[in-house]
Amino acid sequence: MLYFSVPLGKLVRRVSRLRGGGSALPGLVVEKIDPGFMQRTLSELPLGVAVVSGTNGKTTTTKMVVELLESQGLKVFTNRTGSNFTRGVAAALLGEVDWRGRLDADVAVLELDEAHAVHFVNKVPPRYSLLLNVLRDQLDRFGEIDKTADLLQHIASKTTGTVVLNREDPRVARIAQTLDGPEVLYFGLDDSLLSTFPNDDDMRAAPGSPVPAAPARADADVVLRRVGADDADFEYDGATVTTAMKLRGVYNIFNAAAALTLARAISGARGTGTDQAGLLTALSKVAPAFGRGESLVVDGLPLELVLVKNPSGFRLGLKSFPAAGYATMIAINDNYADGRDMSWLWDVEFDTLRDDGVDQLTGSRAYDMALRLQYDDVAIGAVDTEIAPALAAFIRGGQGKPKRIFCTYTAMLAIRRELSKITTVEVVS
Repeated sequence: MLYFSVPLGKLVRRVSRLRGGGSALPGLVVEKIDPGFMQRTLSELPLGVAVVSGTNGKTTTTKMVVELLESQGLKVFTNRTGSNFTRGVAAALLGEVDWRGRLDADVAVLELDEAHAVHFVNKVPPRYSLLLNVLRDQLDRFGEIDKTADLLQHIASKTTGTVVLNREDPRVARIAQTLDGPEVLYFGLDDSLLSTFPNDDDMRAAPGSPVPAAPARADADVVLRRVGADDADFEYDGATVTTAMKLRGVYNIFNAAAALTLARAISGARGTGTDQAGLLTALSKVAPAFGRGESLVVDGLPLELVLVKNPSGFRLGLKSFPAAGYATMIAINDNYADGRDMSWLWDVEFDTLRDDGVDQLTGSRAYDMALRLQYDDVAIGAVDTEIAPALAAFIRGGQGKPKRIFCTYTAMLAIRRELSKITTVEVVS
C-alpha cells in the first residue's frame, strides 16, 4: 500500500490542480486507499505534531506559529491552504513528501476545524495543542457552544506534551481541570484589554444580568499588555517587550500572544534554547493570512479583505477596521463552509457603519444582510446577490477611496478569484 498510495495521490493532486479542483480531493483519495498515511508520516517527526483549533483565529495563528518556529531554524510542515479538515492535511502532506512518503520536517503545525480535529487526534495524538476560544459559530454543524467546548476538551485529552489555553475564555480555561498528564500553559490579556474580548456569555447576557462564574485566572506564559497602531507590548519571563506588528486588528494581536506561547514551548523542547530576539523579529514581519485583514492594491489604493463568520469575529472586525474614509462592501454567503444559519448576524451591532453607510451588499444572503442593516439605520448603496458584478460595481463606484470588504469564507474565495484578474493576489496552493 505504501509504495503506490503516495505516487497515486500525487498524480491526483497534479491533475486536480491543473483542472482547478479542490485542494482536499487528493487527500480524500489517499485516505480511502491508505488510511494509515497521515499517522505513519507524521509519527516520524522529531518534535511531533502541534494542533491549533478553536472558533476564531486558527489560520492567522497557525501562520504565526510556523513563521516563529522557522525563525528558530526549524523545518515546519503545515496545511498552508487553510483547508482544516483531515483530508486537507493529507492533501497538504502529498505536496511535501517524497515519492516514498518521507517528510523532511522537524515538526508539523496544523490548523484543524474543531470537529475534524477530534478525528485527527484519535489517529495522530499531538504532542502540542493550542486552543484559542469557544464562540457561537456554525450552530447548524456544532449545535450549542458547550458542544464545541467538548470537542476542544477531547483534543486536549489526546495531547501528550503541552496544552496551551486561552486564560480569558472560561470554557477554554476550564479544560485544564479535566487534564491529567499534559503540561498546561496559558496566554492572556492585560486587565485594560479584557472588555475588548467579551466571551460568549458576556456578549449574550442582558444588561445587568449575571453571567456564569469564570475560573480564577491562572498565571500566563505570555500576556498581551498593550496594542498600538503598529506595535504591541507582550510580557513573558518577567519582562515586557515591545515589537512592531504588520498584523492589524486587536484579535490578531491577541492571537500573537497565543502563537508566542506555543512557539516558545516547541522551540524550548529542543534543549538548545530559544532565540527570544529572533522570535520577536519574526513576529514583527508576519503578514495577515489570506482574507484575514489582507490588503491588496486596486487602482493604486488599498482594498482590505476582512473575514467574518460569527458575531465575535464581525464585532472585532468592525472595531479593528474603522469605516471612516473607506468605501465598504459586505459579502455574505451561506454555503456549508460558511454555516447555513445566518441568524448570528442579529447578534452584531452595525452602528459604526451608520455615518458612511455600506456601498454594496452581495452574496447569497445579501438581502438578509440588508434587512439587518436597516434595523441599525445603516444606509445601503446597492444589493446584488451575484458577487462578480457586485464587486465590479463596488470598485467602479469607489474610485478615489480605499476599500474594505467584510466577507464570509466562500464569498472571500470568490472575491479573491475576481480580484486576481485585475491585481496581484497571493496564490495559496
